[in-house]
Amino acid sequence: MLERFLRYVRIDTQGAYRASRRPSTEKQLELSRLLVEELREIGLADAELTPSATVFATLPGSADAPVVGLIAHVDTTPDVTADGVAPIVHEAWEGLPIALPGDPRQMLDPDQLPELAERVGHDLVTSDGTTLLGADDKAGIAEIMAAVAYLVRHPELPRAPLRIAFTVDEEVGLGAEDFDLEEFGADVAYTLDGSGLGELEIETFSAKSIRVTIRGVSVHPGTAKGKLVNPVKLAAQLVASLPGDRLSPETTEDREGYVHPHRIAGNAEDLIARDHDDRLLDQHVDLVRALVEEVARGEPRAQIEIEVRDSYRNMRPYIEENPRVVEAALEAIRRTGAEPKLAITRGGTDGAVLSSRGLPTPNLFTGGHEYHSVREWASVQDMAAAAATVVELAGVWAEPV
Repeated sequence: MLERFLRYVRIDTQGAYRASRRPSTEKQLELSRLLVEELREIGLADAELTPSATVFATLPGSADAPVVGLIAHVDTTPDVTADGVAPIVHEAWEGLPIALPGDPRQMLDPDQLPELAERVGHDLVTSDGTTLLGADDKAGIAEIMAAVAYLVRHPELPRAPLRIAFTVDEEVGLGAEDFDLEEFGADVAYTLDGSGLGELEIETFSAKSIRVTIRGVSVHPGTAKGKLVNPVKLAAQLVASLPGDRLSPETTEDREGYVHPHRIAGNAEDLIARDHDDRLLDQHVDLVRALVEEVARGEPRAQIEIEVRDSYRNMRPYIEENPRVVEAALEAIRRTGAEPKLAITRGGTDGAVLSSRGLPTPNLFTGGHEYHSVREWASVQDMAAAAATVVELAGVWAEPV
């Protein structure tokens, strides 16, 4: 599993926001094509890259059982560079702070990272501190691939039929947009896109994206008095008007929602609004609308537009309709020797979209932490536990109810 992971993270698969094509970046397909080749080498002869840029493959089952889907995404976040990832394995970590050699200012300090402090003696994987690592979600890919290869080598183990899928553009909210559920053919599915050991995430935020476009009045700054309307300053005014002590990622936790200014580019500003309660989510959007109207009243010469789009819905109501999908995962985790934990995610997964489309898809842990950061790290032992969970999950679903 580790060898696969180190191979995958070296491939730059960074996505791009608001691209007009799919995938948003062609380089994502380099890893997709490699995965098709490796799946065929393992023995999954039907492995293919579909016209919608998803990798599909089948591992036949040894029992008459529901078809179980396993899903991970090849892309990494556009927010942090993935060019030239140089993974480092810190074997049998002794518990001391880790200064990442490419940028020693980037420090993994166990006094500030409780999850890290609990992994003394583990083999840890990091980048060199100048790029992200890519455990989100190449850890999930490596774990699925390792588990499938193991099951092929051990045909004596009972297993349900497995359908494998590797998607593109999950990080920009488009991973499941063109996902062909009928061709996939799974009865239930799991994304491997979580974090801490033993966690099964059954609840996500509901999310909306908000684009505010501010068009000012352009003129040479030397003759701008009384004429110039600077849209960047108006965007800064809007950001500054957002609550500072609440409704932001840095001041909320658990099920508390937020409104997050994500990007300012040219004359446009993007925000994301998230909450586990759909009613509160609508209130967050209303707050942004009111703040936009206030900015517009202050500078009537500017043209300000707001566009709100649904990103995904909380997957919990859909998953609760099929309790066995949760029970089977918790039992599989238990059989690896880990302690299963039901969890929520303060983000989204492909599973949120797929669950709302009728395929219940909770999210399994991968062993990665500090995602979307150059301080991203993963525990090899926890990653191995995730791969083992997939093996056990195939067996649990093969058993009669």
